[in-house]
Amino acid sequence: MNHTILQIKDVSKVYPSGQNNLTVLEDINFSINQGETLSIVGPSGSGKTTLLGLCAGLDYPSEGEVILDGQSLNNLSENERALIRNQKIGFIFQDFQLIPTLTAIENVAVPLELRGDKTAMPVAEKLLARVGLSDRSHHYPSQLSGGEQQRICIARAFSSAPAILFADEPTGNLDDETGSQIEALLFALNHEEGTTLVIVTHDLDLANRTNRIIRLKGGHVISDQYINSVHD
Repeated sequence: MNHTILQIKDVSKVYPSGQNNLTVLEDINFSINQGETLSIVGPSGSGKTTLLGLCAGLDYPSEGEVILDGQSLNNLSENERALIRNQKIGFIFQDFQLIPTLTAIENVAVPLELRGDKTAMPVAEKLLARVGLSDRSHHYPSQLSGGEQQRICIARAFSSAPAILFADEPTGNLDDETGSQIEALLFALNHEEGTTLVIVTHDLDLANRTNRIIRLKGGHVISDQYINSVHD
């Protein structure tokens, strides 16, 4: 039976804004089971990216609690949170966030090398082959197209066999055809690895490929819906 990998309990996020406070998220509650695929959708300014950052332990909630794989992130130091991210979380960003001075294979190996894992390069080589970029392994990000860079990001995200993978607008900077290829690759790898996948997106076609959609509006969850999907 799948266990709960992430719990968001009564979470709010408030930022100081001049003499007033700006409430970006208010009283958010949901949980995600291991192996689930989930999209978070909503208009710009609805709090999607803020919520993703809280889920991933990149920021602290103003109120409430984030529990990842049974461990509360609230009272951990930044170093402890970084360790958990390295051990359990993968990221795919809209703007790739590859290290420009490292080659493709070196970028993929980074999460494992941070752990001191001796298999970093063989694993990176295997994943580059899986995303169809074996012949580009010694190219730098500046020598790669946007689609190729995002493939590198996907390989890097899966390199540490994360329990949960967060993708923030993963096709946002790509043309439709390249975006479709990246989507197919992401879901295929996710299915093979049995990873939990959480996607923030404006793209409803992409959202409909996941087996659950949470809709945000004005910092509130306005619907949380399971949908039929061949990718669950």
